[in-house]
Amino acid sequence: MSQRIKIKALLASTETGKDVTVKGWVRTFRNNQFIALNDGSTNSNIQIVVDFENTDAALLKRITTGAAISVVGELVQSLGKGQTVEVKAKEIKILGDSDPEKYPLQPKKHSLEFLREIAHLRFRTNTFGAIFRVRNSLAFAVHQFFQERGFVYLHTPIITASDAEGAGETFHVTNFDIANPPKTDTGEIDYKQDFFGRATNLTVSGQLEGELGAMALSDIYTFGPTFRAENSNTTRHLAEFWMIEPEMAFYDIVDNMDLAEAMLKYVIKYALDNNKEDIEFLTQRLTEEEKQKPQNERSEMSLLEKLQFCLDNDFERLTYTEAIEILRESTPNKKKKFQYQVEGWGTDLQSEHERYLVEKHFKKPVILTNYPKEIKSFYMRQNDDGKTVAAMDILFPGIGEIIGGSQREERLDKLEQRMDEIGIPKDELWWYLDTRRFGACPHAGFGLGFERLVLFVTGMGNIRDVIPFPRFPKNAEF
Repeated sequence: MSQRIKIKALLASTETGKDVTVKGWVRTFRNNQFIALNDGSTNSNIQIVVDFENTDAALLKRITTGAAISVVGELVQSLGKGQTVEVKAKEIKILGDSDPEKYPLQPKKHSLEFLREIAHLRFRTNTFGAIFRVRNSLAFAVHQFFQERGFVYLHTPIITASDAEGAGETFHVTNFDIANPPKTDTGEIDYKQDFFGRATNLTVSGQLEGELGAMALSDIYTFGPTFRAENSNTTRHLAEFWMIEPEMAFYDIVDNMDLAEAMLKYVIKYALDNNKEDIEFLTQRLTEEEKQKPQNERSEMSLLEKLQFCLDNDFERLTYTEAIEILRESTPNKKKKFQYQVEGWGTDLQSEHERYLVEKHFKKPVILTNYPKEIKSFYMRQNDDGKTVAAMDILFPGIGEIIGGSQREERLDKLEQRMDEIGIPKDELWWYLDTRRFGACPHAGFGLGFERLVLFVTGMGNIRDVIPFPRFPKNAEF
């Protein structure tokens, strides 16, 4: 088995005239003579030339689209267009048959909706092969970025008793008989009898636990699955997704912004350097898709240009207050073109507002800071004006918010006061408050929804297409 050479390496090889072993899945078989073989290492197929006159007819019949085969043959210069080498087959083995009458991925264009229904097979298409190789590179680059800077990778719990966002949209974890849970004397569910002795849920964020690590290890990051039970069927929401959440001791809001911008640029550059072929393919795919849209809805830049643009430009930094003024005076707001009108200070910005700032006004990525404390979470550091918190959101073209973060409130009295104001029980978060009681220091962090990053770098329009097996309302297939 170990003799196999991957197709990506073979296509880059200049050592012709030697025997090689290649294995993969048949994309097409033309004229009983030319097999287009792919093994997932690249979108490019290698051509296998079959001596059909001296090959068993029963074997030829089994070389069908989707079949897995092993080929031993001579690597020779290709006379055909599009590749420099091909394999002249000496021996072909069928490793796994594929019934052409039943195999759903025939050599034709399939809609993304159809491919979501067969997500177990969609990896075999060019589009999804490219997406998941890019996703792999981005994940590797995230780890490399933080490891190069001396961060500690911390695994925060999947099952937790806290709801970090205070959103309440959580998946509950229990081993009770749902139809007949034990009750207290007052008729409420008695969670003391549950597996963990209390009500628990799947995590919505590893941030609070991440802060505990940062208060001893200085710089940590988490990269793991998180869950939201919102009944949302949009192209931007998933019930299960991956989050990157660094937390840094001795950082203020400016340090936080600097790190977030550096990280985004680092991982995008890594993908451009290491997945050139895949990103070129996805750029072409997006260009073809955009041709179907009305002129005014088409992007001004290609995918490749958009990615390079993020690397070449410093992100525009401005306060929420400045952004509100720009939006209030904007033509779409005055002409009531926004779905959500911007009335004034205190408005919770929607995706359409964020995208206007990025795509129309500044024409570059934007970092917004100093949001009203009423629309942000309890743990964000309160500014001296008494109205705003040291929050920051990074906004990207086509996506809107891609990163949300803040300097954390390290002052115990301020944090407790804010928790009281919005009704978060202090006794449940005693462990979190302890970090403010014992050696508190300024610290900051942010969260990046990994799928939104993959969405941006691949140019896809639906977040369900950038995670291998999407989980959303009424769907937990595969």
